[in-house]
Amino acid sequence: MSIHTTNQNFKSALDGKAVKTGIYKALVRGTPIDGRCGERGKEGGMNIIPQTLMQRIARLGLILMASVSMSACSDSWKEEVLLHDGQKIIIKRTVEHGGRHELFQDPPYSEQRLEWKMPGTDETIVWEDHFSKDVGSATLLPMLMDVHQGIAYVVANPMGCLAYNKWGRPNPPYVIFKHEGGEWKRIPLQELPAEIRTPNLILSLPDEKAKQIGKNPVPAEAIQKIVSGYFQPEYKTILREPVTKGSGGTSCGELIRIKDGWEGTGFFSGQPSYEACLNYCERKEVSVNNCPCNRFFREE
Repeated sequence: MSIHTTNQNFKSALDGKAVKTGIYKALVRGTPIDGRCGERGKEGGMNIIPQTLMQRIARLGLILMASVSMSACSDSWKEEVLLHDGQKIIIKRTVEHGGRHELFQDPPYSEQRLEWKMPGTDETIVWEDHFSKDVGSATLLPMLMDVHQGIAYVVANPMGCLAYNKWGRPNPPYVIFKHEGGEWKRIPLQELPAEIRTPNLILSLPDEKAKQIGKNPVPAEAIQKIVSGYFQPEYKTILREPVTKGSGGTSCGELIRIKDGWEGTGFFSGQPSYEACLNYCERKEVSVNNCPCNRFFREE
């Protein structure tokens, strides 16, 4: 079953060599750029030589616009996952990049997928995170998958400040899912079994890290080394108490979802009265549940 999620993203810039050999060749030789993320295109193609400087500039503009708004590619690899009871299973991970992004950077994650067979039953389980229009990308980075008493759990970290606000600003910054009755359900941290406490998936830039390691599946020992190297304690272990404000996603300012984007709470608290605040919520088409006026004003 899939999670239909409706995120600042972790992006990696292309290195100078890739930019030079990819975009530059496409400009002066008509070489198509390969669809794979962060990799230059294969040489060949139409070999069209621009005739004037203006033609070159025009071609570059079209290429750059395409890279900003239309790029899409996907990567798949496997990770050896160490469960809390010492068992190891293989998880196939897939990420798809797509959507708007900064120049010379890979597009953000637009789709993510974990797939594995349950130990003991060989039942295939799939967890997915989909593109969210209000965030502009996928919204979560899975950091742990474990099995307790035959039930699968996934712990994920909101991918950036928009996603953190979308998922309700959890502290510690975890979004937790339980696979039950053939579907995934979000559960509170208190319902995650105490035995499950050690992240066992690559969290940050997992596709790039997997390429750097160069082994498929990525060994569990390599994943443990990556996890132990994370700076924030909430990414090294599953914390059960709130983290200090400013750590991880908790550093994100509070944002309210409005009709055409997001706004900080100051736009609401700065209204002259409770009634004005409610009117502002109405104008911005903020849902009744999300309108924060009751927190800032008391109706007279």
